[in-house]
Amino acid sequence: MTSEAVVENAERSEPGPPPEEPRGRRRRRSRRGGVLAAAAVVAAGGVAVVATLGLGGGGPDGGAAATGLPPNTAQVTKQTLKDTEEADGELGYGPATTASSRLRGTLTALPESGSTISRGKPLYYVDDDPVVLMYGSKPAYRPMRVGTEGADVKQLEKNLSALGYDGFTVDDEYTSGTAAAVREWQDDRGLPQTGSVELGRVVFAPGAIRVDGVDAAEGDPVQPGSKVLTYTGTAKAVTVELETSDRRLAKKGAQVEVTLPGERTVTARIDEVSTVIEQGDAPDAEPTTKIEVVIWLTGEEARKAAKDLELASVDVAFTAETRENVLTVPVTALLALREGGFGVEVVSGGRSSYVPVETGLFAGGRVEISGAGITEGTVVGVPK
Repeated sequence: MTSEAVVENAERSEPGPPPEEPRGRRRRRSRRGGVLAAAAVVAAGGVAVVATLGLGGGGPDGGAAATGLPPNTAQVTKQTLKDTEEADGELGYGPATTASSRLRGTLTALPESGSTISRGKPLYYVDDDPVVLMYGSKPAYRPMRVGTEGADVKQLEKNLSALGYDGFTVDDEYTSGTAAAVREWQDDRGLPQTGSVELGRVVFAPGAIRVDGVDAAEGDPVQPGSKVLTYTGTAKAVTVELETSDRRLAKKGAQVEVTLPGERTVTARIDEVSTVIEQGDAPDAEPTTKIEVVIWLTGEEARKAAKDLELASVDVAFTAETRENVLTVPVTALLALREGGFGVEVVSGGRSSYVPVETGLFAGGRVEISGAGITEGTVVGVPK
């Protein structure tokens, strides 16, 4: 994948033997009799490298007139450059979350993998009493009873209200009205009508869930901390693992293009970016660090396109940087000037001259340039 261009400066010492050329490229000879220092961008190992192909021996001086014309030319064009890179992704339901018991007892009923559970429905049973799913971003962490105050109380009351219970104000205070609604809810679920919610009776998740896997079996004893199952959301998501060197591609909120099976391409945005450490397969293997990117396919077009797909491999195109309406030339038009920096050979009126330029973004075989006299339509030399 492409990252920032790395420039290898030409040596200022006396000319020595010609350097070894990259395979498949030829050195261009200056019409002044020496080796013209040409520049090429070589994509290798994810790094774009600007490397000089010749040193000394009469290389071009900035602004100096050439005595002949280049074999080929190209025009300076104004366009939008995008530093776009592709990576492999996996279509699924996003990262899985573990649901652990906070109760002691025996598992008496469990859901099947792949089943969907919504608000107010049992997630699993301990001693024949249901552990119920409710919606919220804050995990349950304490018992709730009359006098308890906090964001978790408000979260519980929102769920009770959404399930049709009333007689209380949805706020952060657990009142006698809340307790009455809880007793009614407990009666409907076949639970002891205590008016208090014990820790572990409710599991909060952001929304409806899909059971990803079951980590226990009916009849297993459980205690606080025992893993019961893993779950995901119900929306489709694409997960991509990037090398840490490609962190620049993973910007939360950035737009990406996802190519699904059947060559259907949809637009989405990066929702989550996290660093994960993966243990090696062998006991003595060093762990590796990866950047995990999650892209939820929640847009209408994306949802429809992924509706009938389950687990699948996809391609994700990341755009790390965009430069709009900039002047560009083919990368091969760049020349490494003897006095340092880069230039292009401008062709005009049957003559050519070397003009220093500043370089910007490299992308798609082209490079952003700017310099005195460089305008849209300027003709520059390129090698054969």
